[in-house]
Amino acid sequence: MDIGFMEIFYPMVISAVAVLATLIYTSYLDIRDRRVPFIHWLPMLAVGVICTSVLLWQTTANASLVTGYLALVASFLYADYLDNRGRTDSLGLTGYYAKSRMFWYLVPVIALPVLSWFVLTPSVNTQIIPWFMMFAGIFAYATYMEYRSVPEETPRKKQKQKKQEPAVADVKDTISRWYFVLIVMIFAIVSALMLFSASAGARPAWGQPAIMVLLLSVFCGVFYIFGRMNLFGGADTWALIFMSFCVPTFPFAPLLGTPPLGFLSFTVLINALLLNLAAPIGIFIINIARGNRAPLMYMFFGFPVKGAEIQKEWGFVMEDFEETNGKVSRKFIGFFDSLRRMYSGEDRVYTKDLREHPEDFADELDTYRKAGTVWISYAVPFIIPITAGFVTAVVFGDFLLTIMKILTGGI
Repeated sequence: MDIGFMEIFYPMVISAVAVLATLIYTSYLDIRDRRVPFIHWLPMLAVGVICTSVLLWQTTANASLVTGYLALVASFLYADYLDNRGRTDSLGLTGYYAKSRMFWYLVPVIALPVLSWFVLTPSVNTQIIPWFMMFAGIFAYATYMEYRSVPEETPRKKQKQKKQEPAVADVKDTISRWYFVLIVMIFAIVSALMLFSASAGARPAWGQPAIMVLLLSVFCGVFYIFGRMNLFGGADTWALIFMSFCVPTFPFAPLLGTPPLGFLSFTVLINALLLNLAAPIGIFIINIARGNRAPLMYMFFGFPVKGAEIQKEWGFVMEDFEETNGKVSRKFIGFFDSLRRMYSGEDRVYTKDLREHPEDFADELDTYRKAGTVWISYAVPFIIPITAGFVTAVVFGDFLLTIMKILTGGI
């Protein structure tokens, strides 16, 4: 299927409407609570998966391809399940995350690739067999590791466990954080094999439509990695991943033309990042107007709040404090140190945690009160520019590509 072909894909129009409605509602939730319960993504995902499956079947009539797409979706859902198994605080999903269901969920996750890669395919490629064995082995081992582990309850308890048992915690963190990258790589490799290779005299199993599954594997994998590195919030990560599954291609040609890649979520992310540049500029202007002073970089990304009222605010603390003989000293957290803390999830103080788990941060809260003011990062949920990026991508197209064309005289 030519994913850049300029016509109206009606299943994608239906899916785009579901995605937009969900993004608007989840943006409201993220502004209000700084949390989007996972259950709110599922209706959108159900509509989007059905619509994309219909589109793939209408354009290819290839059951192997459709099942391969479903296998990729199931794998991402199972990764979320493993990350949250045993949770009892997720709205409407306590039963879904029950630890006893782990191996039952594993069965369809393993079965779907078998159907797609070996049973329904018009030509079986033996090169895929070792990749499937690796796929099944990684998921089986990750499942076993998660089954033996006990979910943590609060961010501070996670940090304490890692400090008490650093070797064990590091191994577990590495496996739980990065095993799925290998799963995504396997999907990408298999998609490439389905695109190009075939047994003697046979046509490729998927042919050109495999590009869609390949792009979904690569870009959703990148979004997942960004989420695991804490560069995106959980809601932002799943918004981009599920948006990719629901609307992998443009529903119709945007006003500025369809980008060469034709993959909608990539354009959404580019537009969202460009639109999000307005926030730091606005923060800087407000700080100047209010007379707030800090090193230049921090003037763009944060602002001071009253230490006694920090629990009412939203953001990450941008300073380190030390109290000696009743005197509080302070310094801004360096750029690279901030990246390290963001990646590891350690030693970052989130005002939401201060509000929800004050007993774990009693010393910090006392120090903030004594300090008088505390600089925190601005906390505009990224899902808002994602929503704006989605609307602008569908209607107008790729802003960055258009800017580059203007600068190079292409327009």
